[in-house]
Parts: sequence; structure tokens; C-alpha cells
Amino acid sequence: MSPGRHRMRSNIHAAGAAAAVGVLVVTAGGYFGYRQLAGPDCSGRIELSVAVASELAPAVDTAASEWEKEGAAVGGTCIEVNVTAAEPVEVAATVAAKHGAILAGVGQASGTAVSPDVWIPDSSTWLLRLKTGGATAFDPGNGASIARSPVVVAMPEPIAARIGWPEKKITWASLVGQVNSSKPLKAGIVNPTRDAAGLSGLLSLTTAAAAAGKDAQASRVGALRALATGSSNLRQDLLAKFPTAADPTTIARSLNAAALSEEDVVSYNAKKPAVPLAALYLEPAAMPLDYPYAVLPGIEPAKASAARVLFEVLTTPGFKDRLAPLSLRAPDGNWGAGFSAPPGAPSPEAAGASAQQAGGGNAAGDLDPQAVDTAVTGWSVATQSGRMLCVIDVSGSMKEAVATANGASRQQVTVDAASRGLNLFDDSWQIGLWEFATNLNGERDYRRLVEIGPLSTQRGKLEQALGQIQPTRGNTGLFDTILAAYQAVQEDWDPGQVNSIVLFTDGKNEDANGISQQELLKKLKDISDPERPVQVVLIGIGRDVSKAELESITKITGGGSFVTEDPTKISEIFLKAIALRKAGA
Repeated sequence: MSPGRHRMRSNIHAAGAAAAVGVLVVTAGGYFGYRQLAGPDCSGRIELSVAVASELAPAVDTAASEWEKEGAAVGGTCIEVNVTAAEPVEVAATVAAKHGAILAGVGQASGTAVSPDVWIPDSSTWLLRLKTGGATAFDPGNGASIARSPVVVAMPEPIAARIGWPEKKITWASLVGQVNSSKPLKAGIVNPTRDAAGLSGLLSLTTAAAAAGKDAQASRVGALRALATGSSNLRQDLLAKFPTAADPTTIARSLNAAALSEEDVVSYNAKKPAVPLAALYLEPAAMPLDYPYAVLPGIEPAKASAARVLFEVLTTPGFKDRLAPLSLRAPDGNWGAGFSAPPGAPSPEAAGASAQQAGGGNAAGDLDPQAVDTAVTGWSVATQSGRMLCVIDVSGSMKEAVATANGASRQQVTVDAASRGLNLFDDSWQIGLWEFATNLNGERDYRRLVEIGPLSTQRGKLEQALGQIQPTRGNTGLFDTILAAYQAVQEDWDPGQVNSIVLFTDGKNEDANGISQQELLKKLKDISDPERPVQVVLIGIGRDVSKAELESITKITGGGSFVTEDPTKISEIFLKAIALRKAGA
């Protein structure tokens, strides 16, 4: 049997299991009626697979072993529980594929993980992202935690001491200031699209940056890019960037700060590094890792019933003593016997109060899904480059006023969204700009405003061109424009980038002299090349857009189509579209 995997046999009756079909998350209390002591004899067997975040897996495995020894059973059915240590991002990718969800930055399932019956990731944000990504059966708000670990800022002790640790209380706002200063802290992060502690830190940091008044946008973008320079996809890789020697030069050149879990810091220091890490508990407290117990949708009734009993085993008062040697806390923020709290850690009472403020049963219960979505997409856009042609509709209907935008026109709202996105892109991006209607340039429906080129040399030119875009009297020459844009991007295709088109439109194709939908689809099929892919992202604005028309195009090209009746939403849709474009590349 491979390490980290435990097989056990126990007994449980399937009575009442029908009521458990479709249950995603188990909530605390109410399940002791399922468990009775019984004799060793049983008939039949149910295998229950449980995937657990690696740092928590030993405690779950040991508890499951003892559950078997106690002979927990009801009726005559044996239960075999397979506990597997699994990285949450790998399980998330597998579960997303199974339930038709799209998670920005996660990518395709690697094949190393399987969709379990019970999943205990390190954070409820995974369940929240699955829900908002399209897996409608998921309900993260009801997930009950079985453990907890605060998210802290890890910092080499000599650097932490300079800023007043452990006596001084430090805020996220002050950290933003230090990251963006003329002599900045060398900050890093585990890719927040793939790591829950990284996402928690990013949420806290960007929230603090957003409070910077008129400098909020610059503060946020500066913080994102500062973090990106020291980012890693794996937690262990990030930890390796901290100083490996205590001399001032090594400390100065190494990673100075990163959002990690309390458990990460304690485990790192247990190895007696040359420079220990301090755990800084910044204010306001970051969303902790909360280890929700999730029974995945669609498992058979008997397994769902068995999962409820296993939940009881993992929420007994003594379970926190199993967590303590692993440097993990109980769900209420308190800790068991043998827990070694880092210097500056809040008292158990304060930790318990903080846990209640963060949602009590789980940390994502009161979290705004849009805040998570914005953080993830903002990170993807700000930190990963691409090659993109932006195409904006300038037909007459773009003059229409938007009631939710204080009377600004569709054109103004669209240009504003494109300008905001441009501010997030760093200089490694290659961007071009077209506008389109009908007969905009002689018989041609589109006009090339700025050819695709590096932002490092033409950011000002793009900003000027965006500022001069105005609606015309023309109609929507959609099909001719899409074909021409596709051919243009494909012609100078860059193998080192994700090559894409992002097109904004507020209507269906209205060009009597142009190609038909059938002709467009045939031509795209003929010229598309899997060795030179061009992804097309179509963003429809208003009630006159045909989603079916847009989807027929992106089914061939790849990318995606997004339609909103509220033009004020296109800024967030634009960023989400860019992030998903990169995830699917």
C-alpha cells in the first residue's frame, strides 16, 4: 500500500441513506444516531474514498483506523475507507472536469487525482470557486470545518524584528505600503489561482490596496506585480526562496515576506533552518484555511450515509489533540494538547472569536464570490502575458445611454473597461486595437487603429486611440470583422504567447453585403490550425446580442462567449474572459 493511503474496514447500515443523496457538505451535529456498537460479523462492503489536504491527512487516517478498531457499525454492511493525501488543486481540477466547471488558473486535470466520495481540501474557497465556475451542485456556505490554520505573513525573523515583531501590531495596509515603497520588501506568493493560502493573502492585500483613495488602482497593480516577481506555483518552491544563511547579504537578496499558513511556518521552523520564519498575524485577520468536510454530489446513498458517520469521528472533542502535533487548530481556532504556538500568535480565546467572525463553521460562509473572482482574474491578467487583438464595436447602437452608468453610452462604458484592463497588463503583453461597424473604411467593416505590438513601446499610442473611439452611423459588420481579425492574428502567430482576439459588440451581424454565418463558420474551420491556435473571446452587450450566434463561432475557435444585459458588468467580464482564456490555453 502506498504512503499516505489507509484502507480500513468497518460496518454501517444503509438505513436513512436515501435522504443523503446529493448532499455536498456535512454540517455539525445530529449524526450520532447513525452509530452503534455491533459485532464483528457483517455482510457486504462499501468503499468510501476520502481525499484530504496533505498536512491534515495523517490525523484523518489515524482517526479512521481507530474508528475501525472500535467496531463502529449499524446493521450488517462493512465500510472500507481509503484515505489519500492529495493536493487540493489537483482534486479541484478533477472535480471541475467532472461537474463542468471552469476554474481560472487551475487548468486541466493531470490524471494523478480521482474524484473522491469525500473531499477535505484546505479551504472552502475551492468549493466557492467550483460553484461560481459552473458546478451548480456545490454549496460552500454550509460546509463544516474539521480543522483550521490562520493565514499569516511569513517573514525571516531578522526582518520581522526590524518592523516591530512580535510586539507591534502590523496591518495589511502597512504591508502594501512597504511592498510599494522605493525600497520595497521582496514579497512573494504561492500562485493564488492554485493555492488557498496565497488566495487568502491576495484578498487581504488587494482589499487594503483598494482603500488607498485615488491611488487605489496604482497601489493594487503595484502590489500584484511585486508579488508576481517572487511567486511560485508550489508552496515548497516558495519556501525555498527564503534565506538559507544568516548573513545580511543573503537575507537582503532572499524572499522577505509571503502569505502562508501558520502550519507552514511551524513546519518550516521545525527543520531548524539557518534563519527561522516569524509568523505575522496581520490586522484585519486574513481568511484562514478551514478544511471543510465536503461530500461530493452524486455519490450513492449508502456512501453518503457512511460519510456522515465518518464526519462524527472527525469532530469529536478529542480530535483537536490529533491536530496539535500537525500544527493545526480545531475549527473554532483553539488548539489541542501539544500545540506549539508561534511567537505573537493570538490566544486560543482570541483565535476562537476570530473564527466566529470569519464565519464560524467555515471561512467562506460570508465571503463575496465576486471578491474571489475579481482577485483570481486580476492576478491572472496582471501577472501573465499574452498577445491580443482588441476589437470594439462602433456601430450606431453603441450611442445608447446606460441607465446604470449615470447616462454614459455603451461606447463609453466599453472603452472604459478596455482602458482599465490595459492598466493591468504589464509591458510583456502585445496588444493591438481595431474598431468595426459597416463600411467603416471604404467597403471594409473594420479599421486598424494600432497594430499588435509590445506595450513597452506603444502603451501611450493605445491609450490615445482608445480615447478617440466614437460611435458611427453604421450597422454591425460582425462576421467580416471576426474573419479578418482571425486571419490577422494567425498570420503573425507567436509560439511563445497565447494568441487571442477579444471583441466587444452590442448586436447581431447586420451586414447585407458581408459573408453569412455559414460562410464564416466554414472559413474558420478551413483555416483553423491546432498547431497555431487563435482563441476568440466574444463579449456581447445588451439585449440585441445573439448568444447562439457568438457561441457558434467560439465552438470552432476556442475561447468563449459572454453576454450581459448590463453594460456596467463588462469590465469584470473582460478580466474574467482574459483569465479563462489563459487557463484554457
